[in-house]
Amino acid sequence: MASSAVARALRVRRQLPTSPWLFAAPGLLITGAFILYPFVSTLANAFTDRRTLIPGRFVGLANFHELLNDDMFWIGLRNSTLYVVGVVPALVVLPLLLALLVQKNIPGITFFRSAFYTPVVASIVVVGLIWVWLLDERGLVNSLLETIGVGRVGFLSDQWLLLLSAMTVTVWKGLGYYMIIYLAALANVPRELHEAAAVDGAGAIRRFLTVTVPAVRSTMVLVGALSSVAAFKVFSEVYLMAGPSGGPAGEDTTLVMLVQRTGTGLTGRVGYASAISVVVFVVTVALMLLVLRADRRDES
Repeated sequence: MASSAVARALRVRRQLPTSPWLFAAPGLLITGAFILYPFVSTLANAFTDRRTLIPGRFVGLANFHELLNDDMFWIGLRNSTLYVVGVVPALVVLPLLLALLVQKNIPGITFFRSAFYTPVVASIVVVGLIWVWLLDERGLVNSLLETIGVGRVGFLSDQWLLLLSAMTVTVWKGLGYYMIIYLAALANVPRELHEAAAVDGAGAIRRFLTVTVPAVRSTMVLVGALSSVAAFKVFSEVYLMAGPSGGPAGEDTTLVMLVQRTGTGLTGRVGYASAISVVVFVVTVALMLLVLRADRRDES
């Protein structure tokens, strides 16, 4: 009985198609439907005057020419660039320091690792609303500042303070994610290197600069590239704190917020929003290439 069952199973197995494309088909369909098609569609729409309910006609580079004269586009580009400058260095350095802090196997360290990672899995909407409640003019932070005599601060009404507050939320939420990446890299650093440096009289800071940083430099480049792309495409944090209009006179608008505001609604300018999206794509690719090129230059 057992031998006949095995024989039947082998016959069924031989009859099943074994083409690797069959196993790859679900992933390819998902990639095509949710990545390739939207990308190609956005690229095609960037050269048309399409609106939400109106098929567009080909207008060449008219949308990109309009971008050059659009004050809101330059405001969005400025804010997105400032976001990268303000967020990326913090997300490259602070998670590494945090990983060094929680790397040691001491009682209760698993709790702290989980606590630091909790913001990563929390909904950005919930996180944004919590921070809005904290930083509101009548929120907890302003109440504490008023209690100690500093006075209320317009974290959500001042243009630059709002961007700084949104950057703080981004860094706070991303610390745990990049900490895990650094923990994996630190686990591969030979302990003998630290011991040898300590024997030579190197202190903690010197060991960090001469042993730890060179050992995890490739990981720092990866974190820099990932955080640069994420920071330039920021949307949720600023949107939740500034509102759909991007704060007073739209001064806190980022490029992705401008895409959302321009391309949605019954009269949304899909073609123009697609042109902005193409610019966002080109800049993010350029950021990644710059980071990788800088890494190769350092290696040579």
